[in-house]
Order: sequence, then structure tokens, then C-alpha cells
Amino acid sequence: MGSPAKQEALEALRARIAAIENRPPLGESGADLRRKQVEGFLASAPGLLHEVFTPEERNAGATLGFSLGQARALIKPDRPAVFYMGLAHESQERGLPYGPGLQNFGFAPEHLTLVRTQTMPELLWAIEEALSCRAVAAVIADIGGHPKILDFTVSRRLSLRAVSGGASVFLNRYGTGREASAAQLRWRVEPAVSEGQRFDPRAPGNARWQIILEKGLLSGDINRQGDWKLSWNHGFELDADKSIARQQAAA
Repeated sequence: MGSPAKQEALEALRARIAAIENRPPLGESGADLRRKQVEGFLASAPGLLHEVFTPEERNAGATLGFSLGQARALIKPDRPAVFYMGLAHESQERGLPYGPGLQNFGFAPEHLTLVRTQTMPELLWAIEEALSCRAVAAVIADIGGHPKILDFTVSRRLSLRAVSGGASVFLNRYGTGREASAAQLRWRVEPAVSEGQRFDPRAPGNARWQIILEKGLLSGDINRQGDWKLSWNHGFELDADKSIARQQAAA
């Protein structure tokens, strides 16, 4: 064995090498790693039926932003299209996506097609037809209230059409009631207070959501039902410390 001084130097060198190996790859910031983590956390296979609930209709912008963020991740060169659908009279009340706002959100407006129908049967028919198109990545449908026509049988049909067509559908719903459905994933989404901007604490912060996965499992590392805070900075970012702490406390 070598002298104690050499042994200590060797141990110090080993510790330095271990610290270097455990660092992120060059050019990969902490924010990049958080984004990768949350994209893995939210990652879901294409061809699924999602229900996105929020308690109040005034939160429509939050659910739309959440669904658009997930739909954006599903866009591929051979599937460039996303549909946003709703009843004409309801879209008059809630508003429609704004092109420059989409651009700022990182969603190219040319990928989005708006569809407004007069009746719920027409809306459900339009969703099914869009899901059958191989160029469609996702369909987002805004549905107010609890229409009787949207029963388990219809949700099962939408789920099967999504699976066979390879496009996901996001049903943005309102209220606290939950009917039986064939959705693989069910989310509860509410807007959360934005954090201040680093360059100016008085400036409006990035969009932020409080989300709960009520039904289903995800394909990422955090694969359990729970409650998280997400923010948007060119992609979803997970407030990891607070969110994981809540899950561990509940476990």
C-alpha cells in the first residue's frame, strides 16, 4: 500500500472524477433537464382519449393551453395537423385561439384547424372523422356541461377510433361531475399563480397550471396518480420540489 498522503490524494481524485461524471452533459442546463423530465412525465402514446376537466368555465384558457401543449408534442412531419372543435354558440362565449398568442406559445398557427358545429351530434361526428385522417396528430374538443349523448358508449367509440387512427383526442370538460367513460387518461386542470420573471419581478410570468391525474398511468419516470404544478417556458416545466414532496407526503 502507498503512503497515507498518496492514499488521500487518490481518494480525492476519485471523488472529483465521480462529481464530474454525475454532472449534466455539457450545454444541458437545469431547466433543460427539468423540461426533459416533465416531457417524459407527460409523455403518452399517440392514439389515446384524454379527458381534461376544470371546475369552472372561466378556466377554459387554462385547459386549452394544457391540451395544446400536449398536442404540440404529438405533431410529426407525417402528422402535422391539430383540430380544435366546439359548438358555435359556446365558442362565442369562451373565445377562440389567437394566432399571435399561439405563435408566442410555440405552436405554429398553420398546424391548427378550427371547427365549429351547430349541434352536439355534429361535433361528435366531426371528431370521429378527424381521428380517421392519417395526417392528424390530435383533436381538441371543447364540451360544456354534461350532454347525455356523450355517454360511455360514445366515449368508447371515440377511444377505439383514436387507437385505430393513431391520433389523440382531448375532451376539454367543465364542472365537478364525472361520468363513466372509456378515456385512458383523465386530468383535472386549474390555473395557478405565475412566478415572477427573473429580469423583472413585476412583469407577467409564464403560464402555470395545477394539475391532478385522476385516472390512468403515464409512461414517464413519475408514474403515479398525483398532483403537480407545471409552468410553460417553450415547453412544460415541472415544479419538481413541491410536486414530489406532496406525492411523498401522501404516499
